[in-house]
Amino acid sequence: MARVRDRNERETWPEELERTSRRRRHRRVHPLLRLLPLLLAFCLGLGVGWLLPRGQEGGAVLSLDGLFGGPTEPPEMPDWVTVDLIPVNEYSRPGIALERVNGIVVHYVGNPGTTAENNRNYFAGLAETGEAHVSSHFVIGLEGEIIQCVPLDEIAYCSNDRNYDTISIECCHPDETGEFTEATYGALVRLTAFLSDYYGLGREEVLRHYDVTGKLCPMYFVEHEDAWQQFLDDVF
Repeated sequence: MARVRDRNERETWPEELERTSRRRRHRRVHPLLRLLPLLLAFCLGLGVGWLLPRGQEGGAVLSLDGLFGGPTEPPEMPDWVTVDLIPVNEYSRPGIALERVNGIVVHYVGNPGTTAENNRNYFAGLAETGEAHVSSHFVIGLEGEIIQCVPLDEIAYCSNDRNYDTISIECCHPDETGEFTEATYGALVRLTAFLSDYYGLGREEVLRHYDVTGKLCPMYFVEHEDAWQQFLDDVF
């Protein structure tokens, strides 16, 4: 049964409500003040980003990039990569910004016996022939040579819907099986590990072209799932 207040209690009830209301208003926090901790954290991170230099390969780095994902600036290429960029053109290097790297996609050239230089020059020649829209950030040759064709802060025409957030690596192969030479494989492991480490990517962010579109590429790694898993083990 509900409790019945006596007359004196009823007379003081409005006063109690008013006092309670005043206490609640006093305790209420302005919405902008709730953002203060986030603002302080941002300012702290900004200061750290300005004060600390970017580290060298293999070194731990504390910077503003780490607060919002991987770095947005491309790494300086090591001396075991030959930088031979193709010219800006609408068919193979459109010059469109790649603002964030969320993955690496591995391909095979599908043209047995060709070299890294052959494929790089084919990409460059599309500026004149206009026969296709295709390119790759890197091509790895039969002897393990690596040529960079497109800057890492621009898209390449290689991985379909993932062109805008991934780095692409094309690999040469000696025959129709699509299996890489030992030198090509070793260079692919080395390059993928370097890029994964720099951009903070994990095993699940390294993909085959097959994983993006279902295309049989790189063919040997699609037909031999154990070889693909071994590659990932070697990288990570």
